[in-house]
Amino acid sequence: MTAIPVTIGTRVPEAERMDAAPGAAPALVDTFGRVHRDLRISLTDRCSLRCTYCMPEQGNEWLAKSSILTLDEIVEVARVAAAAGITTFRLTGGEPLLRIDIVEVVRRLAALRTDAGSPIEIAMTTNGIRLPEALPGLIEAGLSRLNISIDTLRREKFHTLTRRDRLDDVLEGIAAAAASRLRPLKLNAVAMRDVNDDELVDLVEFAVAHDAQLRFIEQMPLDAGHTWDRSRMVTREEILAALSERWRLDPMPGRGGAPAERWLLDGGPHTVGVIASVTAPFCGDCDRLRLTADGQLRNCLFSTSEYDLLPVLRGAADRDAGIDAVLRACVRGKLPGHAIDDPSFLQPVRGMNAIGG
Repeated sequence: MTAIPVTIGTRVPEAERMDAAPGAAPALVDTFGRVHRDLRISLTDRCSLRCTYCMPEQGNEWLAKSSILTLDEIVEVARVAAAAGITTFRLTGGEPLLRIDIVEVVRRLAALRTDAGSPIEIAMTTNGIRLPEALPGLIEAGLSRLNISIDTLRREKFHTLTRRDRLDDVLEGIAAAAASRLRPLKLNAVAMRDVNDDELVDLVEFAVAHDAQLRFIEQMPLDAGHTWDRSRMVTREEILAALSERWRLDPMPGRGGAPAERWLLDGGPHTVGVIASVTAPFCGDCDRLRLTADGQLRNCLFSTSEYDLLPVLRGAADRDAGIDAVLRACVRGKLPGHAIDDPSFLQPVRGMNAIGG
């Protein structure tokens, strides 16, 4: 695959690739000098919604139960990843709150430490439906941050988009998160033409009212049906143009490896973010790896190849060394960019629910 041109960050000096802790393993640095600090861990491919841009309503082929990583296996991979420099674990799905041991997952991961001895940050991306009952236990277990998906505030549209009548449940989940101490609280919305492009301002005002940051996401070619059409995508520039009619947008510096560009609304304190993976890719500063629910490591959301950890987890004599070797092979194989704009681009076979957000 030929990657699209991207700006690659400055190559990290050799001295900085080693953590200061005595005996620490080399950091996870790819061939372009990008240091990897973030591991997205998918806990399941199942979901309580059926969003049209993610998965079909019927006929889904779910992962075999026997292939889903156990709690102990997740923790084993996470412990080795932390020793190699990972500082943030983001729990995703599918819908991570469908995992019956979700509180224990958070508790076990939060007990880990980075290679420098610091606490690991535990974040989660959820549709919010089970948050009211689950949130107290998650916070007590060590959850640090939350992202909640909400693409529309209109009941009929929500039902059509998700094929489920669960808007009230999502709103209750957001209210519970807003009432908690978890900050920053982020609300994610995929911007879609003729679906919710007339709600962009409404969604931001809703987020501000809940002391949350709205983050708009350009629709990406990650649907299980492979029906993505670039001409139907609402671009970064269109999103900003619509918001500029309501607020003055002041760009915020210091983005680093974060996927979202952020702007202050009328000078602050509230902000809005845009994740423009298609029209303004941020591959050059990407610091993320992904672990699927069935034990496959991915170095890019759009990768067409995976690195299988199951044989190591369920058969290797020295599992720690084996996990570390697969992690490093995955990082070494990372391309400079995702190549969406290249004629040779191939959409991943897996849908977003099976890859993990």
